[in-house]
Amino acid sequence: MYSTKNHFLFVCLLGLFSLTAHAQDVKIELGENEVALNETFTIKVIVSGDKIRSYDQLPDIQGFQKQGISQSSSMNIINGQMSSTNSVIQYYKPLRKGQFTLPAFEIDVNGISASSPGTTITVVDARSNAQSNRALDPFDDLFGRNNTEQPEYVEVEDDAFFSLSVSKDEVYVGEGFSVSFAFYMSESNQAPFNFHEPGKQLERIINEIKPGNAWEENFNITSIQPERVEFGGKKWTKYKVYEANFYPFNAGTVDFPSVGWEMIKYKVAKNPSFFGSNRLQDFKTFYSQPKSIQVKELPPHPLKNEVSVGNYRLRENISDLEVKTGEGFTYDFIITGEGNISSIRPPKIKKGQKLNTFDPNEQVQINRGRGKVTGMKEFSYFMTLNEAEVVPLKDHFEWIYFNPELAKYDTLVPQAVVRVTGESRINQAISSSRLGGLYDLIEVEDNKLLNQGYKSYFSGLINILLVLALGLLAYLIVKKK
Repeated sequence: MYSTKNHFLFVCLLGLFSLTAHAQDVKIELGENEVALNETFTIKVIVSGDKIRSYDQLPDIQGFQKQGISQSSSMNIINGQMSSTNSVIQYYKPLRKGQFTLPAFEIDVNGISASSPGTTITVVDARSNAQSNRALDPFDDLFGRNNTEQPEYVEVEDDAFFSLSVSKDEVYVGEGFSVSFAFYMSESNQAPFNFHEPGKQLERIINEIKPGNAWEENFNITSIQPERVEFGGKKWTKYKVYEANFYPFNAGTVDFPSVGWEMIKYKVAKNPSFFGSNRLQDFKTFYSQPKSIQVKELPPHPLKNEVSVGNYRLRENISDLEVKTGEGFTYDFIITGEGNISSIRPPKIKKGQKLNTFDPNEQVQINRGRGKVTGMKEFSYFMTLNEAEVVPLKDHFEWIYFNPELAKYDTLVPQAVVRVTGESRINQAISSSRLGGLYDLIEVEDNKLLNQGYKSYFSGLINILLVLALGLLAYLIVKKK
């Protein structure tokens, strides 16, 4: 009997639990579509028949700032039936006038999915009777703040600027110079700032400032890091947002216009309070100064339109310093230094040399940092020699460039000397090379003694000789008579 009663009680409780679970209902209520600057918009999540145990974060709304969350609950008993309602309210404070869109969204509450179609919210000027129209903070009644005016926000004077910096005011054609944009705040600055969509702003700035008459090597800054600097007798925090090196193509100027950089600048409450927000998000745009870089022509030189400009050195790698005739060896001509590494051309090969040189394999490495572009470009050659001799490679290769620091042209030449031993392979080299002319016809003509072209030629010659012979014979006959 006792077991039967327990079983009956368990079934009843299970049934009650099932009814409660099925009775649970989740819905989302949105606030008024029109709010004033001194009012708040709300999103309310209501759960009927159960407590709110878990819920997803409610969405952000463009043009609004989240002001806090409150919870409430109620219980009703009607005709012996008990019902409960629990809710969560998210408050949003408008930041400026305009029309804003709350997109459709979906959240999980107690493991149950609830959705809202979203809405369009219009923000208008502050209302004089705002207290009666705005959504009330649930703590107002508790602390007697129903008659409290909205906080008055004031703008704090800032000590900050946005600046363009260049490493040189005058360069030669092809000479590199660094360009950077940074936001600066002095250590005595009291105005609160934050970055606003730096990626989008940087993309816009690059499109505005990128010159068409210069090559860009972008340093690709991926994160904005603070850097302590000192100038003008003050200490500053520098936030570099862009850095690149430019290499002008021709003489004249490289021009950089003034560009704007927008920061979030907060206004602060004139009379801060424990409850509510003590600062209001606002925006301020800082502008860089325009800048022009003078670009000079290179001094006269037969190769001035072809040479690289920079500070370079030569490194060499060679597989063998002593080789036999006809054997191949590799030689690496490696140019290292500072400049437009990607534009470096192969060294010039002097004419009249006995080296058999194939087109080189190329490899490039570029390093960008600390306002400089450095690296190396390697030209790897495979070469053979057919005559025993001592061959200084400086007689075979040279690389001419312009050094802007010394304002003169310079030449990089190899130091390696190759010693070649063994019998001459000149004849083998000639026999294996293409002879051309009559020899080219050997493979394409047939194996008959004469082809049709030659037959026609000899047939005509024979006919002419026969005619001459007949003429001579007729002359002799006439003369005898």
